[in-house]
Amino acid sequence: MKNFLFGLLISAMAIASSAVAADKAQQPLSRIQKEVRHELVMLPYYSVFDDLSFEVQGNTVVLMGKVTRPTLKDDAGRAVKNIEGVERVDNRIEVLPLSSNDDQIRLQAYRRIYGTPELNRYGMQSVPPIHIIVENGNITLTGVVANQMDKTLAYTKAREVSGSFNVTNNLQVEGK
Repeated sequence: MKNFLFGLLISAMAIASSAVAADKAQQPLSRIQKEVRHELVMLPYYSVFDDLSFEVQGNTVVLMGKVTRPTLKDDAGRAVKNIEGVERVDNRIEVLPLSSNDDQIRLQAYRRIYGTPELNRYGMQSVPPIHIIVENGNITLTGVVANQMDKTLAYTKAREVSGSFNVTNNLQVEGK
């Protein structure tokens, strides 16, 4: 019986120490994720027409998304590279092609979505959560909204934009 209890105690201690080690390993990752997110949101030219995302893989940050300005891609890479604990940045951000037609579609989509009384509250945030990505006449909505009705309404409004070919709704509903 003593051997059984002793073995149980040793097992419990091993599990507890591995849980503490896992928790310590998780903390720096969580800190890096928070700092990367903060740095990206604070970029001066990051707008509703850009979409930035990232993954943290150990000490490497992989930047993804699509932006309207090449300088924003460079600024994002530079900002993330300066975060303590980040050793490498894999910048996979795509720069959208210059197009006056796409610019017109962006503006129309913005007005339709954020000009809708049910959705205009999203436009009052410093970085509005509904991002409108237009590439070669195709609209993609990304970001987070409060409920399914807002997601559907944003998609419906984007479909009303003349000159666009297709609308992809990648909006996420908060908490799902």
